[in-house]
Amino acid sequence: MKEKKEEFWGLVKSNLTSKNSGNKLLQTWFEPTDLIDIENISENSKRFKLGVPTELHKYWISENLFDRICSEISCLIQNPFEVELVVTGKSLPVDPESPSALHQVMSTNEPHADAQKVSTFNALTHAPPPKKMDFLNPEYTFSTFVVGRNNEFAHATSYRIAQRPGSEGYNPLFICGPTGMGKTHLLHAVGNHIRENLPHIKISYVSAERFLTECVSHIRRGEMDKFRQKYRERCDLLLMDDIHVLGRGEAVQEEFFHTLNHFFEKGRQVVVASDRMPKDIKGLEDRIRTRLEWGLIADIQMPELETRMAILRYKAEKRMIPISEEVATYIAKISKRSIRELEGNLNKVKMFSELQGLQINLDLTKKVLAVHDETTTLTVEDIQKLTAEHFKVRVVDLKSKNRSKPLLLARQLSMYLIKNHLDKSLVEIGRAFGGRDHTTVLNALRKMEKELSINSDLKRDFEDLQSRIHNITGV
Repeated sequence: MKEKKEEFWGLVKSNLTSKNSGNKLLQTWFEPTDLIDIENISENSKRFKLGVPTELHKYWISENLFDRICSEISCLIQNPFEVELVVTGKSLPVDPESPSALHQVMSTNEPHADAQKVSTFNALTHAPPPKKMDFLNPEYTFSTFVVGRNNEFAHATSYRIAQRPGSEGYNPLFICGPTGMGKTHLLHAVGNHIRENLPHIKISYVSAERFLTECVSHIRRGEMDKFRQKYRERCDLLLMDDIHVLGRGEAVQEEFFHTLNHFFEKGRQVVVASDRMPKDIKGLEDRIRTRLEWGLIADIQMPELETRMAILRYKAEKRMIPISEEVATYIAKISKRSIRELEGNLNKVKMFSELQGLQINLDLTKKVLAVHDETTTLTVEDIQKLTAEHFKVRVVDLKSKNRSKPLLLARQLSMYLIKNHLDKSLVEIGRAFGGRDHTTVLNALRKMEKELSINSDLKRDFEDLQSRIHNITGV
């Protein structure tokens, strides 16, 4: 099994690096990536866990390489799959001319290593020295963001704030929407616009996961003064992604609350993004929830067909992929879950056409995306995956015997949604959840009926999942 796993990953890496042989930046970040595990998440679906040495590697690969990795895997397997990036902290040998040197520099904990980190980073990437390590992606700008009815308000408010940060009264700006809808793009666009037009403003872009990890690490080392200096004294604009993660840590929430207050008192701008509204973030303290609702909430939804086609044409033109109107229409119609899915399907067609030496046309596109097209009809696995993503658990947990209260609610709600949207018997539903009997399913359905009538939080979960299911089915 180990040999097969290594052979598979070796082929993926070989295919990807050979197609980008002149791209030293790609080699720098991708070379240390390993396939550490392959999990079965359903009968026909797998999860590939990729190990990367640092959070910085994870961030760069997520933003610049994720879709290409998925495309290479897709060329080798025909079944649905997921890819997860895991930071291993694995130590690599230092060679000043090798990509591994970057890991050693970026992961050091020496208190005065920042200047060395920046200079080594620049030397390895051959980039001009930046004024600050804010980790902004230069490709995510307002000019590269495709505006449609689904996101025009979020785009307009983000742009206005980028022009006059901290002075519009929209503080904080809370960008909300499902995964893969362009929230991160807008965060980076705000940062890039300010960096270009207001260079004196000190910017910090950080994921809530990283903020949480850094805070815990500084608490353990008794160095909270350094942490507060970084995010308060040395920062004028705070951009935070995936803020719903903060619901997991009480001590971190305390620190985040005081950081927010500091920014508001100083008239400095905060922009955050989340896949759920402040009122729906479980575990979040009321005082933080109130602060987040105090500003402006800009919602992003899945774009309609015309906007999906416009996004697809833009991405195809940018990457010089020749596609006809009928190909663009077909890909946009079957890509209903997210913008990432839309781009992933385009990459898959491009990759297949290059491997086979064929021109991209409608017949080729339908052949390559045939399996995907079949899955646009709602399935049990779709609902299980949506529910697992919403409650931040794994699909395998929904099928397990674990009866902790949060997991039990997620499992029962998933069963309820399946019964409402699919023509499945109680026996079939039970079988899909680890072989449970039909009486267990029946009890779960009855409990959900009752809970939805009295539990407002659960009702919001149900309505959110109903909306996401609508994005898949279109009905």
